[in-house]
Amino acid sequence: MNNDTICALATANGIGALGIIRVSGNDVLPIVQKSFPAKKLEKQKSHTIHYGYFMDGEEAIDEIMLSIFLAPKSFTTENSVEIAFHGSPHIGKRILETLIKNGARMAKAGEFTLRAFINGRIDLSQAEAIADVIASENEASRKVAINQLKGGITNEISLLRTDLLNFVSLIELELDFAEEDVEFADRTALSGLLDKIELKLNSLIESFQYGNAIKNGTAVAIIGKPNAGKSTLLNALLKEERAIVSNIAGTTRDTIEEVLHIKGHAFRLIDTAGLRDTVDEIEAIGVKKAKEKVENANILVYLTDAATESFSEDIEMIQSLLREDLKLIICATKIDEVTPTKYEGVEDIFRNAITQEFDFIKISAVENQNIQDLKNELSSYVEHLKTEESNVVITNQRHFEALRKSLDAVHQVKEAITFRISTELLAYELRNALEHLGTISGEVTNDEILGNIFSKFCIGK
Repeated sequence: MNNDTICALATANGIGALGIIRVSGNDVLPIVQKSFPAKKLEKQKSHTIHYGYFMDGEEAIDEIMLSIFLAPKSFTTENSVEIAFHGSPHIGKRILETLIKNGARMAKAGEFTLRAFINGRIDLSQAEAIADVIASENEASRKVAINQLKGGITNEISLLRTDLLNFVSLIELELDFAEEDVEFADRTALSGLLDKIELKLNSLIESFQYGNAIKNGTAVAIIGKPNAGKSTLLNALLKEERAIVSNIAGTTRDTIEEVLHIKGHAFRLIDTAGLRDTVDEIEAIGVKKAKEKVENANILVYLTDAATESFSEDIEMIQSLLREDLKLIICATKIDEVTPTKYEGVEDIFRNAITQEFDFIKISAVENQNIQDLKNELSSYVEHLKTEESNVVITNQRHFEALRKSLDAVHQVKEAITFRISTELLAYELRNALEHLGTISGEVTNDEILGNIFSKFCIGK
């Protein structure tokens, strides 16, 4: 990366009241000055706003407000300018074209944030948190991303690395005096530290399941035989007529996916085709897709009509879909259409046949009976994923993999101490643990990792 001047639209494409273009780099002031004759920009103080017209030669492109941020007190730590213009896509395009003609170039994806990282303003986990803040679609994901942006995971990792570094230094010192057969690093104290680090790493790793649910939402597959009330339930949960409802079996032939927010958490509801053997080719494809959706779901909401005479087919279907990591909720539906004596014993039938733990709820989607109970069960699933040991929640797959590799390295170090393996090997494993932890914050990184991370950013960030 060089320090040439870059520019990009920072606001979303499309018509709006205002648009903002960001410009950053060594020559930002003289480049922008060519199109802003209203004031001498090099004489202005940092963090000031100026009014005038943005010019292309003698032509006024738009009336703008120009904000100046002088190094190092800017997002990139370079001299930077933000141009607020009337939110016409055409005006934004003209301003960018003029800036490029003046000597700037278009920024690459994530290049502003990359410069902030390279220049030491933020670490790598904070850079990724910026992307997570922008992409957050619910309150829980926003809170986690903001905590990471404030350095939550960096602080946790920094403490672990500092303690490890002290021992690495002592081990390395032992290597320098290998011929004298001395131990500068107390192996008992090192073992105690490794136990502490192992506990912390396990806590962070365990938080990933909750973090993944926050960031990507919890997949909920709504399954059942035809006319069990799946589409009616989806409409009731969403409070809109999203799926077609009819008394004709096989109405839903493809999966329908919608997002429902409950207590700040996102749930990806998947309404599927009714499960049955069918000669209809299109419906059969829908049934196959329904089973595939269950394989990737976190929660299975299985619906059975409360008026059903025999539940053997439902039980057989549930047992074929179960996994150890799949939460099961069985709902007896359409209770508004039958007397209580008809469905009172339904739960016992399923309890006696299915050994895996499950929740049972009697509902009427049409009358909105006990729908809130179902929402509470969905919400409790996510809440139970929380770990109390740490305030930091891992939401990033890259961080998760680095933590797992660090934990493996810690296990290798503990084994080396137990079996009194050579100091050289012990030092090697300690450096491995340090390196994997360092990749999270970017203290240890390479161009390939950076390119992969920042290529996923939007242009202008």
